[in-house]
Amino acid sequence: MEATTLRCATVQFEPRPDDKAHNLARMEHFVHRAATENVQVITFPEMCLLGYWHLRRQRPEHLKALAEPATGPSITTTRALAAKHNMAIGIGFLESADDQLFNAYALCLPDGTVHVHRKLHAFEHEAISSGDHYTVFDTPWGVRLAILICWDNNLVENVRAVALMGAEVLLAPHQTGGTNSSSPHGMRPVPTALWEERHQNPSAIEEALRGPNGRGWLMRWLPARAHDNGLFILFSNGIGRDDDEIRTGNAMILDPYGRIVSETSAAADALVIADLDLDLIPLSSGRRWMQGRRPELYEILTHRFGDERDPITARFSPNPVPTRRLG
Repeated sequence: MEATTLRCATVQFEPRPDDKAHNLARMEHFVHRAATENVQVITFPEMCLLGYWHLRRQRPEHLKALAEPATGPSITTTRALAAKHNMAIGIGFLESADDQLFNAYALCLPDGTVHVHRKLHAFEHEAISSGDHYTVFDTPWGVRLAILICWDNNLVENVRAVALMGAEVLLAPHQTGGTNSSSPHGMRPVPTALWEERHQNPSAIEEALRGPNGRGWLMRWLPARAHDNGLFILFSNGIGRDDDEIRTGNAMILDPYGRIVSETSAAADALVIADLDLDLIPLSSGRRWMQGRRPELYEILTHRFGDERDPITARFSPNPVPTRRLG
C-alpha cells in the first residue's frame, strides 16, 4: 500500500577535509537522532564524506586515493545503517568507477539497494567527470525519488526531466552559499570573521546566512523548482568553513507549491524534519501545468547554439551570455 505521508529529514553539517572517519561519525549521529523521530528518508550534503571546495586544489593522484567505488567501505557502512534503521540514507562521496572519478551521491535503501547519481555538471576539478543519466527510482514506501546534485538543480531542464520521469520527491544535496559569483548580482563571500566569531556574535552570522548570499539567493530559484514541477525538495547543504569559503547551510524542505515546510538558519550542524503530505502532489499547480504541455513546440530545447561549454568553463567564465535568435 502506497504511503500518503513520508517522514523526511535533511541535514547541514561542516565536514572535515578528507577525514572520512569523522564525517561518517557525524552522519551516524544524525541518523541515530532521525531514527528516534521515525524518519524514513534522510539526506546529507554533496561530497559530505570528504568535504568539497578544497578538492579543486588537489592533484589527481590524491583524488584517486580518496575515491571509493559504490561497493567501498563508506557506502557499505551506510547500507548497514539503512538496514538497521529501516531508513533511506543519502551520502555524497567521490566515486571511482571505470577508471574515472565522479562527484556522486548514493541513496542506500533499507533492503540493501543502492542508487548512485553522478553529478551531471561537475566543475570541481578537471579530473572529475560529469555523469550522463538521470537517477529516478522507486522506494519501499511507494514513493518515487530523484537525485540531482547542486548545479544540476540550477538548470531548469534537469528538474523538469526527473518530474516527467515520475519523481515525487527530489533529493538536492548541495555545497553552496557564500560563493564568489562572476555575475554582478550573484552571490558574494560571507566574511570568514563572522563564522569564526559565531559564538560571540550569533546574530551577525545568522543574518548573513539568511541574507542575499545564502537563503536570499536560494529563494530566487529553489521554490520555483518545486512549484513548477509539483514535487517536494529535500535541500541539504554544507555549513561553515569550506576551504576559503563559508557555506551557508539553510537546510530546508519544500512542498510542491514551493512553500517551505521546515528549515533552519542555525550557524551550526543541524537536522530538519518534516512529514511530506503526498496528497498535495496530484493537484499541485506544477502537475496541472505539466499536463498542459505541448511537446511538439519544444524541439528548441535540444538545439545546440554553438556556444555551449563544459561545466567548468560555464561555471566560472565571466563572459556575457549572448542573446538567442532562432527562427
